[in-house]
Amino acid sequence: LAQKTNALVVAIEHRFFGQSNPIPDLSGSSLQYLTIENTLEDFASFVRSAKSHPSDVFRTAVSKNAKVVFFGGSYSGNVAAWMRAKYPRLIQGAWASSAMLYGRLDYYQFDQGFGRHLQALGCAEKFSQAIEAVDDVLVSGSAADVVALQAKFGVPQLTPQDTAGLLSGLSTFYSMTHVSTVKDFVNDNVCSFFSNSSLTPIDAYARVIKAVVSSTGMTDQSLRQMGDTSYGLDNYAIDQPGRSWYYMGCTWFGNWQTAPPSSSGLSRYRSQLVDLSYFEPNCQRKFGSNVAIPVDVSAYNAKWFNTLRGVSNIYYTSGSLDIWRDATVATSTGNLLPNWPSSPVFTIDGATHVQDLGAKQLNDLASVTKARNIGDALVAKWIK
Repeated sequence: LAQKTNALVVAIEHRFFGQSNPIPDLSGSSLQYLTIENTLEDFASFVRSAKSHPSDVFRTAVSKNAKVVFFGGSYSGNVAAWMRAKYPRLIQGAWASSAMLYGRLDYYQFDQGFGRHLQALGCAEKFSQAIEAVDDVLVSGSAADVVALQAKFGVPQLTPQDTAGLLSGLSTFYSMTHVSTVKDFVNDNVCSFFSNSSLTPIDAYARVIKAVVSSTGMTDQSLRQMGDTSYGLDNYAIDQPGRSWYYMGCTWFGNWQTAPPSSSGLSRYRSQLVDLSYFEPNCQRKFGSNVAIPVDVSAYNAKWFNTLRGVSNIYYTSGSLDIWRDATVATSTGNLLPNWPSSPVFTIDGATHVQDLGAKQLNDLASVTKARNIGDALVAKWIK
């Protein structure tokens, strides 16, 4: 697209990620400056400087009158949409792919997106049975039973709740991988084990976990770091994206990936132990008592989701199998914003997370190609 439109692609680092730190640590007192307002103004300031003095910023010639379009997938899609909404004269358009713009405190819909994928492949029921079997041990088993379960899965000895959280994170590892006409990583690395009739559901689940650990090269130490909620509470060193992201969940939009409440009647694809009590206490443990619990998601939506209403030149996309779909504009139960020609909403059938912004492949789904073609045409229109 950049080649076709004679455009320059620019990537800007987000404050408090990587080396872009206005204050050289990630303590709670420093992270108070990690706000949506400050983040957007950072990007706007860069655009203003680049347009005013392009030769000071770029190595190639750029016109001061160049049009600017923001692209983003997942949270960066939020930034793209917000930039167009807040700075419409500076930003001509935004492509917001899988942008999780709508905050939910209890985001149990995360697993329902994964469940739709498992259902399409025929292994959802057995996967859910494995979760029930794990919970029988973690919730009701003896200490020895829990240790035996941890050994079976090849994970460190953590608390039952931390073990539940670790297994949930590992088992959904492939949930955001892209689907093509010839390849589906969830089928190959998850459902393939559950389709083996010689394995019980819990044995198949253990195989999934061990395969993820093996393929990623995770060690006992890295598994502890991932699973132990008390790990690194007082480590304020910069360049910890997970710590910065956690702060955003605590103070912006929530979206804690929990198991559905029993009253919902929904199938579970993670342990019932992974509820708000797994996430929220760490907000104050990590960042101090000034962080309010729970985060005010209603205020976030009132300000930052509602700011998108009536804004033109934003293209919203989401995959039908996207785990973040129900936090996007195009939820599984309907669009949260009108599908206007000036700001269309497109659900990509059979696709997962941010699949339309991936590199073009010969085996791309037809729906992905269609989404890209729509977006390309919109961008060409915006920059005329």
